[in-house]
Amino acid sequence: MAGVLDILSWIFLITGAFFVVTGGIGLLRLPDFYTRIHAAGMTDTLGSWLILLGLILQAGSFLVLVKLVMILFFLLLTSPLSSHMLGKAAWLDGLPIWTPETSEGEDEA
Repeated sequence: MAGVLDILSWIFLITGAFFVVTGGIGLLRLPDFYTRIHAAGMTDTLGSWLILLGLILQAGSFLVLVKLVMILFFLLLTSPLSSHMLGKAAWLDGLPIWTPETSEGEDEA
């Protein structure tokens, strides 16, 4: 049974790391602020949840398990909320939304 938990834990850890790296690539490749916070917020939440689930399967004691579950729910509440608040602050500050027409005059590198 320990072997199955180890394999399942590694699957969660590797999948979570993939989502976090994908979010980092999205931060570099996407054209404007709003799409970047969307990529970061979505992949960060899912990636951190998967990584924490993998760590929960490896938790040796009940106290570690409780702490990891508390972190999991804290991230559930704060990550989407912070992305929303960043987007709303940018919108209220007047940051324009990217459209294909706005990028026609820019040179592509």
